[in-house]
Amino acid sequence: MIIAGLMTGTSADGLDVVLADFTYDPAVPDDLSVRLLAAVEVPFDADLHADILRLLEPGDIPLALVSDVDGRLGRMAAEALAEVCARTGVVPDLVVSHGQTVRHDVVDGEVSSTLQLGQPAWIAERLGVPVLSDVRSADIAAGGQGAPLVGILDTMLLGAVTSPTALLNLGGIANLTVIAPDRAPLAFDTGPANALIDVLARRITDGAQSCDVGGALAASGRVDEALLADLLGDPYYRRPAPKSTGKELFHAAYLDGHLAAHPHLGAVDAIATVTELTARTIAEAAGSHGVTAVIASGGGTRNPTLMAALDTALGPGVALETTDAALGLPEGAKEGLLMALIGWLSWHGLPSTEPSLTGASRPSIAGRLTPGWRPLALPAPLHRRPRRMRIDNRT
Repeated sequence: MIIAGLMTGTSADGLDVVLADFTYDPAVPDDLSVRLLAAVEVPFDADLHADILRLLEPGDIPLALVSDVDGRLGRMAAEALAEVCARTGVVPDLVVSHGQTVRHDVVDGEVSSTLQLGQPAWIAERLGVPVLSDVRSADIAAGGQGAPLVGILDTMLLGAVTSPTALLNLGGIANLTVIAPDRAPLAFDTGPANALIDVLARRITDGAQSCDVGGALAASGRVDEALLADLLGDPYYRRPAPKSTGKELFHAAYLDGHLAAHPHLGAVDAIATVTELTARTIAEAAGSHGVTAVIASGGGTRNPTLMAALDTALGPGVALETTDAALGLPEGAKEGLLMALIGWLSWHGLPSTEPSLTGASRPSIAGRLTPGWRPLALPAPLHRRPRRMRIDNRT
């Protein structure tokens, strides 16, 4: 079964498109094999990027902008996927579109609502195939955080371990999945990854850069320990897992509130400090669960200053690798593959969440389906979820 996974993350810089070919043999029910047919990153145009960033900031925004971005992002995703399909000669059986999260509301540690934009009907009409979307809400309705969802993929990729191991995603927000031999897996957001770094990168470069390219800006500054101590005082870091957060908390105004107490701090020192904040909070979260190895993915792995800070913060007893080296999975393809996996599970009537991963009262089958104009025929449901995913690296 070929599934297209579309992911727009909290960095809000573009669309990840993955075409994944899943192979399942009922005679070997614990194993699911997947081969990546394509993995493409499609940047947003400047206007769409600016409007999404506007939606991610706190404060009132016009409903017309929400509706407009919903349609524009749906059309953009449809055209981007159609181009990938034309180039590869592959039409997927199913598309899973995460959409752009513009709200993820957390009140006293409980998620009350989540909202992703990117109207799936445009994709269904363009490709003719069904589209699964809104993949977080069922878990939230069952009392879960609805995020991070990647725990199910991480547990299948890693399998059994001999010592506590964490899989880390460095998007706008950082999340960890901790897998240990003696307890149920746990997944949670640690705090900002690139969210605050990106705010300062845009300011320092007058909008010419949406991120700290190559970590050069942070590398030219020095960590300010006073600002770092203020930032580390946020109560979020002391909340127990499972937990989730987003740009509703870690946004430009939040950062400015802290910077106001340090008026003489230069911009490059500020970006060096929030880079260290990301490294320190991840390392402290990993250390609290006795992690001995971290396997990282996401855009933050392309920032050598951040990765070096994280390696230092983790300490010599903790190995740091990327998914490319450790699992044979390109770091930029992981979240798109997650969407495709969620689609495969839902298509076969299987849950993609677990209570230990999201805090929900029970596992949930994710998403809602928008049929295309091609015939819709669901298979007979499976009764058990595969335990392992194997990456087939044949070209």
